[in-house]
Amino acid sequence: MDSELLTMLGIDIDPAYIFIGLAAAVLLLFILLIVALAKISGLKKRYNYFMKGENGKSLEISMKNKFDQLEELDRRSKVNEQNIKKIFDNLNIAIQKFGMVKYDAFDEMGGKLSFSLALLDKKNNGIVLNAVHTREGCYTYIKDIIDGASVLLLTNEEQHAIDIAMNGEGNEK
Repeated sequence: MDSELLTMLGIDIDPAYIFIGLAAAVLLLFILLIVALAKISGLKKRYNYFMKGENGKSLEISMKNKFDQLEELDRRSKVNEQNIKKIFDNLNIAIQKFGMVKYDAFDEMGGKLSFSLALLDKKNNGIVLNAVHTREGCYTYIKDIIDGASVLLLTNEEQHAIDIAMNGEGNEK
């Protein structure tokens, strides 16, 4: 089939091919239209959910609530930071090191029932507790420790317990 218009334009193509090409283009555009309408429908649903209420007032209220929550989180964060600082400050004076030496106070007593226990903080301040077991009973003594030393004379066992605590060795059996 020949077309006078196509012949006048100098195009020698059968009009049926042009018709088929245009039909395919219309079908493709129709499919794209359906996809675009589906996307617009989804956006419209989200927009309506986001803007529900009168004149966007619910949006304003929602944003205000979120900002209030952020301010509350910021306040709580500052309180937590202060509490953590207090905890770290208290850890400096908490007992962190210990050393224990068990020994026989007297040769005739067996079982190593006497002991010296050193309890020190981070700066090697604390106490050394000495318990001496005899046949008559058990006697305990406490001596203050400042910077790893005492102003009172220490026994060998007490000094050894302090050395164990300061070196982080725990206890000695």
